[in-house]
Amino acid sequence: MDVEPYRGELVAFCYRMTGSYHEAEDLVQETLLRAWKARDRYDAARASVRTWLYRIAANVCLTALEGRARRPLPSGLGAPSDDPGAPLVPALQVPWLEPFPGTRYDIDARADLRLAWVAAVQVLPARQRAVLVLREVLAFSAAEVAEQLGTTVAAVNSALQRARAALADVGDAGTVTEPDDPEARAVVQRYMEAFEAADVPALVRLLADDAVLEMPPVPLWYRGSRDYGRFMERVFAMRGTGWRLRRLTANGQAAFAAYAPEPSGGHRLHTVQVLAVGDGRVAHNVVFADPRVFDAFELPREMPAEEFRRER
Repeated sequence: MDVEPYRGELVAFCYRMTGSYHEAEDLVQETLLRAWKARDRYDAARASVRTWLYRIAANVCLTALEGRARRPLPSGLGAPSDDPGAPLVPALQVPWLEPFPGTRYDIDARADLRLAWVAAVQVLPARQRAVLVLREVLAFSAAEVAEQLGTTVAAVNSALQRARAALADVGDAGTVTEPDDPEARAVVQRYMEAFEAADVPALVRLLADDAVLEMPPVPLWYRGSRDYGRFMERVFAMRGTGWRLRRLTANGQAAFAAYAPEPSGGHRLHTVQVLAVGDGRVAHNVVFADPRVFDAFELPREMPAEEFRRER
């Protein structure tokens, strides 16, 4: 029985369930270990290998999520700040949502992998979350999901209805433009050029009027192009100009790694920034400074100038 072809989609499933890329990889390892131990009991007449693996993965995730706090973004915890000079104090006790690196697995860039969607489903109780992902993302039937979760079809349909109602006000994650869309690529390219030049007015011109900037593990966040720009002025005043950026993808969205200039010369990895682009403007930027995120994207901590020249 070859289960390896399912690894990537199982990691994406566990990521949607937990909001953590690192935890998702660990849970898939546990899933495949359990599958190997139970391989002699697998009955092809009852379920396909894929359906059987998702039954194991769903229950591994539900066990892991028992008693766990949800993984939020800062915008899910309180009102935006209007003070660009507010102290940047990380809240390390919060289990923040993590991004999903775009190059680690061959996963379709789907709307249900977007950061906003994954953040929204973290609010749901774990079993509702499982039903929503299994039914609406992975398209298993209600009967299959009932078998996977050890419940009834009626209970699955009820949980799905409640999950849909809870997410009704989240908005359409599908309105985010794909990162390979020519217009989106052009917007991101101009944004990166303005960032490297520390040109705040040019950055602001590329923003939607109600653009959001947030930066876990710092719980502060800002809404509106004016406050976004004021905060960026602070960043460049603190860290200087002459940044270098490296294009990435994350959660099916455009992203980049930002390398800040060092006083002694060279550039050091500062953040991974995940952009949502829609209607020709940057609508949302989630800025991650966690070294674990850097590791997930396999990014070098320092980058020679010639590396940037080859990538641009």
